[in-house]
Amino acid sequence: MSGKKRKATLAVAAESSAKQQKVDSNNSKKEKAAGWLQELVQMQRFNNKDMKVNKKRVRFISDTQKTKQDSEGVLYWMLRDHRIQDNWALVHAQRLAMKESLPLHVCVCLSVPKSELSTLRHYGFMLKGLEEVEKECKSLDIQFHLLHGSAGKVLPGFVSEHSFGAVVTDFSPLREPLKILEDVKKSLPDDVPLIQVDAHNVVPCWVASPKLEYAARTIRGKITNLLPEFLTDFPLVDKHTHTATETAKPVDWAKILASLQVDKTVGEPEWAQPGTKSGTAMLESFIDVRLKLFGTQRNDPNVAALSQLSPWIRFGHLSAQRVALQVKKCGKNASESVAPFIEELVVRRELTDNFCFYNKKYDSIEGAYEWAQKTLKDHAKDERPYLYSRSQLENAKTHDKLWNAAQYQMVSEGKMHGFLRMYWAKKILEWTSSPEEALSIALCFNDRYSLDGQDPNGFVGCMWSICGIHDQGWAERAVFGKIRYMNYKGCQRKFDVARFEKKYSPKTV
Repeated sequence: MSGKKRKATLAVAAESSAKQQKVDSNNSKKEKAAGWLQELVQMQRFNNKDMKVNKKRVRFISDTQKTKQDSEGVLYWMLRDHRIQDNWALVHAQRLAMKESLPLHVCVCLSVPKSELSTLRHYGFMLKGLEEVEKECKSLDIQFHLLHGSAGKVLPGFVSEHSFGAVVTDFSPLREPLKILEDVKKSLPDDVPLIQVDAHNVVPCWVASPKLEYAARTIRGKITNLLPEFLTDFPLVDKHTHTATETAKPVDWAKILASLQVDKTVGEPEWAQPGTKSGTAMLESFIDVRLKLFGTQRNDPNVAALSQLSPWIRFGHLSAQRVALQVKKCGKNASESVAPFIEELVVRRELTDNFCFYNKKYDSIEGAYEWAQKTLKDHAKDERPYLYSRSQLENAKTHDKLWNAAQYQMVSEGKMHGFLRMYWAKKILEWTSSPEEALSIALCFNDRYSLDGQDPNGFVGCMWSICGIHDQGWAERAVFGKIRYMNYKGCQRKFDVARFEKKYSPKTV
């Protein structure tokens, strides 16, 4: 073969090889595309593995503060935040255990109230998320225990039986968890400290404000001024180096779920798969696809512009702080969306924890501002344009096709677009016999059917719509008084109502 031919052949081969490498590279990128966020955050945790826990996140519930001597381990009582990584409470518990050269244990107390709010939708999501927690605990040499019964009754005995030297738990502002926390405190051995860490909020609730805030405008500056201190990355919860002498009993999750006395007619939706891995995948898709739409189209129920992350944040499968960090770091191509998203995720969400923590009547008309209570009372006997029974409302049997569609979406999918949730609740006020009945029905439906129900966001959302919480007085009108009004025509100006009505035309609810 001549030199020219050889060179030509080599050139063709090189070009072909380059093209093949480019194809292989593109295919490789496609293969790596899904799951990129999981890899990224794991690297970030590892790089920050020596980061300390801000002491302001931590407070002692008990009088004693020193870990009991000659104990057999440290216990993290997982209450609200059902995850291993990105969990300040667990990070603190592991650091405490390492300091004392003790094994680390995690426990969850499973108690199912006899209530219409106890549904397969909620407990299925919770238990399947906890199954993932148990597997991760095992891989990290952390013992996971599922206790049956209220924590106030079963946890103190469990602590004594296993000779734990300290109990660490996370934070919830709601009435029932606070009562359980007090019950545990009263029954724990006097020499075992009970420590609480706010692992749910970016800025710890008691640090953000020591009092009930009036509105977003009064807490926004307080939170944003503290974000440089608290909106940090997370250290890695690593393999625990002190092994327990006794291993925890494996949990038969399928058996437990099947045996639960819950309402199984409210089933599990297909769109939301429980657990931290699925929550991270949903966050990844939000950053990749929907974030760029959030800034301009978040109030259009026909557009997929929302994060859809509320179920995972509500059950603690995903940290809101992790969400905020990644959106800020990875949202450079959607800069107009980042600020309004952080406003909703951090400022407004943490405002709801503030409201429930400092207002014990957070789910009652009596918890409303005085002006709102007065105006609702003044108009309580106003003639309603329509009156519907709870059954008619629950089954989406009203004259309003948009309201029916929103109700059907919530019942069938376990979610409702945020803009429609406001309209939905306000119409319940307009179509029931009293503000008290309206609030009771709205809270019940939201807590029974929404995957993100039974949460401060839900309580405050209904209280805002019906009782004017975090809002102001508006022009007075029948039924609503000075509470902000919403109507069908207003929705038509915002989005294609007919399109939404067609998509969610109610079947048999």
